[in-house]
Amino acid sequence: MAEVVRIPDAKVALSTASVYPESTATAFEIAARLGYDGVEVMVWTDPVSQDMEALRRLSDYHQIPILAVHAPCLLITQRVWSTDPWVKLQRARAAAEKLGASTVVVHPPFRWQRQYARDFVTGIWRMAGETDVRFAVENMYPWRYRDREMLAYAPDWDVTKDDYRHFTIDLSHAATSRVDALEMVDRMGDRLGHVHMADGRGSAKDEHLVPGRGTQPCAELLEGLARSGFDGHVVIEVNTRRAMSSAEREADLAEALAFTRLHLASSAKVPRP
Repeated sequence: MAEVVRIPDAKVALSTASVYPESTATAFEIAARLGYDGVEVMVWTDPVSQDMEALRRLSDYHQIPILAVHAPCLLITQRVWSTDPWVKLQRARAAAEKLGASTVVVHPPFRWQRQYARDFVTGIWRMAGETDVRFAVENMYPWRYRDREMLAYAPDWDVTKDDYRHFTIDLSHAATSRVDALEMVDRMGDRLGHVHMADGRGSAKDEHLVPGRGTQPCAELLEGLARSGFDGHVVIEVNTRRAMSSAEREADLAEALAFTRLHLASSAKVPRP
């Protein structure tokens, strides 16, 4: 028996949110230069992120595929692609199909979106049955202020409490919610279809640190994905807003990519011929 390195089929992508406050276009440029396998487009207030033709041109020019589309679910994107949350998801699915992306990432509804929240689980199943694109519902977290906790998401911020075809695990969100990320992944089982790779220290703020700089089991999760033959996407979604320069931001994104590739390579004992 000899040890060999086994590399899973999972592609490592860069979320366009990781370059903020720089632009969506800059994310494509950095992803191509650093050797990422693709990008996840965060649809938000940047007009380019909402423009399918502009995104296609960026993908073609930089020769970097769009692997996932993150639907506009944030507070700051409440008016992006309509105020109707189902229209947002329909447009995200159409964008994914047009751009060749395999996954739409979606957050559970805000609690005040009562009708949307009431129909969310069945509605996601219905939409998932109409396309080959995966709707991967992402774990969130309670909002905290001092000693007070507000449950802002419905049916629940812990998406494993509901029945979805595919999940996204976000390790920064796991840190903020103060749950065991590996136990959450176990509950997701083979329905884990997408990973947002980031780190956190358990702060009330959603930190999205470069993996390895917090307390989350980033390495263990990646090594487990390698052993299981995970074939979804691992997306670097980190906060680089405090970078003092473009060079510092790019160095952080290069470090995140190197960490992820290193731990996705697992060793296994297999017989040599």
